[in-house]
Amino acid sequence: MHETSSLLRAAAAPLPPIGDAAFGASFERFASARVVLLGEASHGTSEFYSARAAITRRLIEAHGFNIVAVEADWPDAATIDAEIRERPLVGSIDGDAFSRFPRWMWRNEEVAAFTRWLKAYNAPRVDGEQAGFFGLDLYNLSGSIRAVLDYLDRTDPAEARRARDRYACLRPWMDEPQRYGALAARSGRAPCEDDAVAMLREMQERQAAAGRGHEGLLDATANARLVANAEAYYRAMFQGSAESWNLRDTHMFETLCALLESRGPRSKAVVWAHNSHIGNAAETEMGRRRGELNIGQLCRERFGAQACLIGFGTDSGTVACASDWDEPMEVKAVRPSRPDSYERLAHDAGLPSFVVDLRPGVHEELRAALAEPRLERFIGVIYRPETERWSHYAECTLPGQFDAYVWFDETRAVTPLPGAGSAAAGPDELYPSGL
Repeated sequence: MHETSSLLRAAAAPLPPIGDAAFGASFERFASARVVLLGEASHGTSEFYSARAAITRRLIEAHGFNIVAVEADWPDAATIDAEIRERPLVGSIDGDAFSRFPRWMWRNEEVAAFTRWLKAYNAPRVDGEQAGFFGLDLYNLSGSIRAVLDYLDRTDPAEARRARDRYACLRPWMDEPQRYGALAARSGRAPCEDDAVAMLREMQERQAAAGRGHEGLLDATANARLVANAEAYYRAMFQGSAESWNLRDTHMFETLCALLESRGPRSKAVVWAHNSHIGNAAETEMGRRRGELNIGQLCRERFGAQACLIGFGTDSGTVACASDWDEPMEVKAVRPSRPDSYERLAHDAGLPSFVVDLRPGVHEELRAALAEPRLERFIGVIYRPETERWSHYAECTLPGQFDAYVWFDETRAVTPLPGAGSAAAGPDELYPSGL
């Protein structure tokens, strides 16, 4: 056994089965944070979703966490939030929530089981004591425009007419915003930027004047933020990958901060997103070579030790994924980890599952042994095992990237809800691995 694997085995806390109540309790040491970010090494692994659900349940029940913020679009997640808190749906989207590629990322049995629990937890509680479910991402441009207009139609028809004028520039591109980005790149102009930003400022001023407790206004402002940031994102797609990635993660961070602010100084959030988003990008190839930041890095800078970044990994098994964008879901075998990877060190530790605390002052000998950069695997909604080294591995420094690391040696694919495995149209994703 590699010396570092021996150190890892000695420091690791073996985990009970995810369904055991003791599983969530294994993460008590991280509950003092205000923001706990829970990662995943792929978007299609059952154990990652179920483990995050179990940890989140514990944080909600025992430690007062009241925000679940996920790597999903705001208007889609709002349909779940309305259901679990038994509130009227603010705004509207066409068709079912999460109906665009990749459907299985949120339309799966593991997420459905968690949201059923959230609804049961919220049922006997008054509004201020309930836990909400919110989306941080910025892809559903059309849904967000409709949500802003729906809110203003009900509350301020005159302002709704002005909003329609401001969004008129974007309306031809709502369902294919990448075409707007291409047009802006060719012309060297940003024809819709000023109006989208003006609408956001208007909504932010309304929210500031109204104060906390206005859920409809919070929702409309979040959607206006999505529209303004998505306009910039789709233009940036054609200028360089780092700029568009940074715009996206900055949007997710801003949305998280707005949620924390809206729920008051005692609010606490759990974030579900890919390892590439929640690990500190400054300690990875993303930040060191590509100039990319992420929500984990921004949370570390803003909240310090009050942000806890927890990564997840696996060696082998199966994963739900696609071979290319907008293609049907497949279940593929995950190749065993590379010998020069962090995953191989974890696999060689010989434990089926564990959590290891990587914070300074806890296991310093292990931290020192892990400090040398190694490869780490990232599987998004797209998995191409035939080119895995170049498609899915990047160099990282694990103890700088995460405060803790959760390991499942062998994992299986998520179970999609009926119809969720088929292809569905959606805006182009920038990142080649669909992260």
